[in-house]
Amino acid sequence: MTKTDQLHRYLFDHHQVRGELVQLQQSYRQILAAQAYPAPVQRLLGELLTATSLLTATLKFEGHITVQLQGDGPVSLAVINGDHRQQLRGVARWEGRVPDSDQLADLVGKGYLAITITPDEGERYQGIVELSADSLSKSLENYFAQSEQLATRIWLFTDPRAGQQLAAGLLLQALPAGDAGQENDFAHLETLTDTIKAEELLHLDAHEVLYRLYNQEAVRVFDPQDVSFQCTCSREKCEQALLQVGRDEAYDIVKEHGKIEMHCDYCGQHYRFDGADLQTLFNNPPTLH
Repeated sequence: MTKTDQLHRYLFDHHQVRGELVQLQQSYRQILAAQAYPAPVQRLLGELLTATSLLTATLKFEGHITVQLQGDGPVSLAVINGDHRQQLRGVARWEGRVPDSDQLADLVGKGYLAITITPDEGERYQGIVELSADSLSKSLENYFAQSEQLATRIWLFTDPRAGQQLAAGLLLQALPAGDAGQENDFAHLETLTDTIKAEELLHLDAHEVLYRLYNQEAVRVFDPQDVSFQCTCSREKCEQALLQVGRDEAYDIVKEHGKIEMHCDYCGQHYRFDGADLQTLFNNPPTLH
């Protein structure tokens, strides 16, 4: 049985090319459980989640990466954030009827793909490309062609149906400063990888997938890394937000509505504060650590 929510990195002994394979289920389910997303948005979030996991694995430092789609279509925003520990969270916003389509233009409309890389130590970097391709994978490949100038192919598959809710992907990328034959090496491995079928990548064990694709190649597969959904919301962060709002305004809200409700779009968690909670909070504010 396929072990999901793991990312596998691999290298080819005789080619200057690296690869990644990720298969997700539980983390994908947790993101979908936060809101009643329409089916096309579920598929888009699955692809974005998978892509972010693959891109996060390319980080050579501790930090995090945010992959964001934004446009003027029915889906105005879709964003996934992940860190070097492969802890991911994400959300999408939509309005009105979302067409049953896998075309980015139908869902997001005219817009852009933004990738923001934030090291724990060092400068923040953001790359932006216009959404001119039909798919997320092609848009990401355009990003790598423009910003990294490394030959890159990405394959993304999802099955958001109840009882399944699977997402998986592959990334193939030329290594920097390769030899003169690198272009042919990449094209050869790209052709092999292009034979992958959604059913295989979603349901077969990762090692079985890699064997089917590259059984004539010398492939080194590294120990897998676990992938998980991780939201950073907490009651303590809500309390800090209320302290920023101020005592008078917070009490006015409770006086009008009977309570203050705060909702996390990422995980669906609700936080409620009544008059007694505010009294405790403002009389004994927590100490920041």
